[in-house]
Amino acid sequence: MNKNEYNELIAFHPGYYISEIIEEMELTQEEFSKRLGVTPKHLSEIVNGKAKVTPEIAQKLSIVLDSSVEMWLNLQMKYDIKITEIKIQKERDEQIRIFKELDYQFFVKNGFIDSVKDTYERAKQICSFLKIADLAVLKRPDLAANFRSSSDSKSEKNIINANAWLEVATKIGKERTVGEYDAQKLKSYLPEIRRMTVQDPSQFSPRLNEIFAECGVAFVLLPKMKNAKINGVVKWLTNSKALVAMNDRMSYADTFWFSLFHEIEHVFQHKTKQVMISCNEDDMYEINKQYEDEADAFSQNYLIDPDDYAAFVSRAYFSKESVTNFAKHIGIHPGIVVGRLQKDTLIGYNVMNDLKIKYRIS
Repeated sequence: MNKNEYNELIAFHPGYYISEIIEEMELTQEEFSKRLGVTPKHLSEIVNGKAKVTPEIAQKLSIVLDSSVEMWLNLQMKYDIKITEIKIQKERDEQIRIFKELDYQFFVKNGFIDSVKDTYERAKQICSFLKIADLAVLKRPDLAANFRSSSDSKSEKNIINANAWLEVATKIGKERTVGEYDAQKLKSYLPEIRRMTVQDPSQFSPRLNEIFAECGVAFVLLPKMKNAKINGVVKWLTNSKALVAMNDRMSYADTFWFSLFHEIEHVFQHKTKQVMISCNEDDMYEINKQYEDEADAFSQNYLIDPDDYAAFVSRAYFSKESVTNFAKHIGIHPGIVVGRLQKDTLIGYNVMNDLKIKYRIS
């Protein structure tokens, strides 16, 4: 305890030298404490680096050991300075270690920060952008959502990147101006949103933003972040303002629209104290199965009416033509029908993928 080492830095507490002196004097600590006029406990704390050499103790030591007060105070000061150096170096190294777990290019490519060469400066850039004191904050499993803590290094990397992605989405969402949350108004727009599945993103994206903003929802589309393992999130920024954030981790249009209606149902659930995360890996975060099942059922049944779907699959004949005609009949993109058939194992995941399209968020 009275000697601290980190890499090439070494800090010697005055107690280190006092211990050597006691040994040279062939005394016990208790005997020396009596000569010094302090309790054995106090001397032990000094010797073991747990207590400082105060001016009063320095004065006592100078008399007993025929040395100067300044020498002992200087030893204490040098120790304190070196300990601060070690602390700063440890914190710097920890920042760099965590930074290496982060998807730095996500921040640069999307214009959130400028590219710099120095690794530590990069870490500081991200901290400044996310408004956090240091990157260690991103390791907290309860920072932005209820992630399950784990000693597994892979899980820590996932939590770090998931928190970072969520913080970016939240930051953007807070900057969006939206109206007061209106559930009935949002419900009235659902048919229009469903019809957007046959449109190009350049066409539906601006209108989707308008609808959500009018209904009190900040809608944020972000590219995926490596190792974040998040598809989307619903988070209430206030009691009357919801954030719906999604990415292109699951890039096919059918998964996009399923996820979107899934998130809309989470908005309708109006759980203002909970962060609802959509993710394929449910071992990473805390979920409420009831709410997730409700959101899945809502999305599945709103995109494809259960009666229409039952009638279609009862024919047990799935060709490009039949799928396309069915999709046209119910007014959605054929790729959504393909995705549903694949999920229900009625066709293989390698069948009719040419009817599915991919979206890319930039």
